[in-house]
Amino acid sequence: MSSVKVECVARESCGIGESPVWDEEAGALLFVDITRRKVCRWSAAAGRVEAVAVDAPVSSVALRKSGDYVITLGTRFAALKWKEQLVTTITQVDKDKPNNRFNDGKVDPAGRYFAGTMAEEIRPAVLERHQGSLYTLFSNLSVVKHFDQVDISNGLDWSLDHKIFFYIDSLSYSVDAFDYDLQTGKIGNRRSIYKLEKDESIPDGMCIDTEGKLWVACYDGGRVIRLDPETGKRLQTVKLPVDKTTSCCFGGKDYSEMYVTSASDGMDKEWLSRQPQAGGIFKITGLGVKGVPPYPFAG
Repeated sequence: MSSVKVECVARESCGIGESPVWDEEAGALLFVDITRRKVCRWSAAAGRVEAVAVDAPVSSVALRKSGDYVITLGTRFAALKWKEQLVTTITQVDKDKPNNRFNDGKVDPAGRYFAGTMAEEIRPAVLERHQGSLYTLFSNLSVVKHFDQVDISNGLDWSLDHKIFFYIDSLSYSVDAFDYDLQTGKIGNRRSIYKLEKDESIPDGMCIDTEGKLWVACYDGGRVIRLDPETGKRLQTVKLPVDKTTSCCFGGKDYSEMYVTSASDGMDKEWLSRQPQAGGIFKITGLGVKGVPPYPFAG
């Protein structure tokens, strides 16, 4: 077992850092700060963060096949041209729910953008329940709603054989699996594969490694955990020096580094003085596993 090392590579003090995505072409980590309304890009070579400010809470970012990025912004799917700092709306959801916003999103192996919504929080993890839904934006820019009654739509990924969709609705304290049809993007037969333990707190963002195991960031748990989706067993815990770990992805030259985002919203001065790196971006090395490169949106 190689020795695991955790370091803070960007002391960003994000309100809610989220949606880390490795951009291989740019040699950079993309992420968002939801509450401070910016899309960020940390250059591994320069060790610097660039940001594009947007006009609403921005909850996820993804690569786009035709270049640049797609984002979820308020209740909109939108395109982002990085150099021009230009955002254009693709389509809007939840029009009848003005208090809603998107949360986590990710592109599936066929190039469709899956993302879910939630009610705006009163304070972290406190919100009107069952207001969210899970959506898919197809490459022809049409949208399908899979289901509603979601509390906090969160982590998502797909099995290596593309037959299972993994999904987290945070306040269910569960990691769920669905049968998934790669051809159509349809999902069904929902079941729980892992229930979080009390000290693991709230399941948030998630990614998969090349051994088919899931990594889940635990909000208020200060850790990422590695799960075997077939046995439902936890295989590994990696603790971080901040409580509000929000999401994780693999990146770096060979996808052997893990990047973890975090939040500082809801922390008072005393808490922040104990965790000065809260809201920072962390790199974990020495895990001995690699990740799967992100899929670009095909539209």
